[in-house]
Amino acid sequence: MLVSSLVLLACTGATASASEGGVSPSAAKLIDLGHGWAITNAMVTGWGVSLLLIALVLWLVGKPSVIPTKGQAVMESLIEGLRGLFEPIVGKKAFPATFPLLVTLFVFILIQNWSGLLPGVGTIGWERETAHGSQFTPWIRPFTADFNSTIALALISFGAYLIIIFKYAGPKLILKDLFGNKADKAETPGWLYPFLSLVFLLVGCIEVFSILIRPFTLSVRLFGNIFGGENLLHGTGFFFVFYFMEMLVGLIQALVFTLLSAVYIGLICNHGDDHAEDDAHGAGAHH
Repeated sequence: MLVSSLVLLACTGATASASEGGVSPSAAKLIDLGHGWAITNAMVTGWGVSLLLIALVLWLVGKPSVIPTKGQAVMESLIEGLRGLFEPIVGKKAFPATFPLLVTLFVFILIQNWSGLLPGVGTIGWERETAHGSQFTPWIRPFTADFNSTIALALISFGAYLIIIFKYAGPKLILKDLFGNKADKAETPGWLYPFLSLVFLLVGCIEVFSILIRPFTLSVRLFGNIFGGENLLHGTGFFFVFYFMEMLVGLIQALVFTLLSAVYIGLICNHGDDHAEDDAHGAGAHH
C-alpha cells in the first residue's frame, strides 16, 4: 500500500508537470468516433507494435523444425528462460494454462515500454487550430504511457487470475486459504484455537480487499513509471543517457507486472499443489 501511494503521488506530480508543457497525461484523439469513443495515438501505437511483434515472431520461428534455425533457437531460449522463472512460482498444476498468459504479458509490455524510445515518438504529429489556439497532436504515444491501457492490461491479468484459481484450486481451497485457521489444532491450546479462527477470518477480509485493489495498483505502478519516463525524456531534450535508464526501467516494469501476476496465481494454485502432495503422501502412508 505504501509503494502504491508513493507511485500515485509520483503520477500526480508528473501530471502537474505535463500540464506545464510536458507530455499530456491523456492520450491524444486521432479519430473521434462520437459518443465518447475515439481512436487515440496510444491505441494506434499498441496495434502497430503488436503487428510488428507478431510478424517478427513468425519470421524468426518460421516453420518449426527438429533442428532449430537461429531464430527458432532464440525464441526457444527465451521461452525456456521464462519457463524456469515462472513455473516454480505458479506451480506445476496451473503452469500450462498460466504460461502463455505470462509470456504474452511480459513480451507485450516490454516492447510497448521500449516503443517510447523510438525516434519520432511524441515529436511527429500535426498542428491543429482550436478555440484555445494551435495545439500539437502527436501521432505516436507508448501504449503503456496511457492510464486506460494499463488499466486494461491489469483487468486482463486479474480476469485470468480469477479463471485460473477457480479452475485449478477450486472454491473450497480458495475459501480455506483466505479465511481458514492456519494454526495446527494438535499443537494449539483448545481455548486459543477459536480465537485464532476469528483472527484469520478478519485477516481474510483484509486480504479480499487487497485482492480487489490489485488491478488498480498494477495499472498505477506501470503507468506511473512509463509516463514519468516519457516526461523525463521530453523534459531533458531526449538526452541519450536517459535512454539507457528508460530501457532498464521498461524491462523492470514489464518483469514486475508479470511476476506479480504470477505470484498472485501461485499464492493459491501453488499452495494447492502442496496440499495435493501432502494428500498423496498421506494416502501412501495409510497403504
